[in-house]
Amino acid sequence: MAKGQTTISDFAVAPRRARIDPVTETLTPERETPPPDEAEQTSGPSLIAPDSETRKRRATARALEQEESRVRLSDLKRAKARESKHYVNCPLDYDTKKRLERAASENDLKMTVIIKAAIDQYLRDNGY
Repeated sequence: MAKGQTTISDFAVAPRRARIDPVTETLTPERETPPPDEAEQTSGPSLIAPDSETRKRRATARALEQEESRVRLSDLKRAKARESKHYVNCPLDYDTKKRLERAASENDLKMTVIIKAAIDQYLRDNGY
C-alpha cells in the first residue's frame, strides 16, 4: 500500500458497545456526538442548588458526625492514659539483683515481669 492510497476502510474497526438507557431500560448504541437537532436543544448539564432545608439537614448531620468523632477521640485518649505505664524505682542490693537476673534468664522472662508478678502477689496476699 502506498501512503496516499490508505483509507479508513482499510482498517478493521470494532462496533461500538451498546449501553442500557436508564429511562426505557433498553439497549441503545453509544454515540460520540448527538444529532444536530439534539445538540441545539441541550444547553449543558444543569446543576440544581439544594434548598435551605436540605443544606440545614446536611450541616446538622455533618456537625453530629464531627461531635461523635471528637467524643470518640477523647475517649480513646482517656483510655490510653489509664493504661499508660507507671514506673516505680526501687533500689536492690547486689545479691537480690543477681538472683532476679538468674531467675529471669532460667525462666526466659524479663525481670520486669517477675517483679510485677511478685508485687501483685504481695498485694493480693495482704488484701490490697
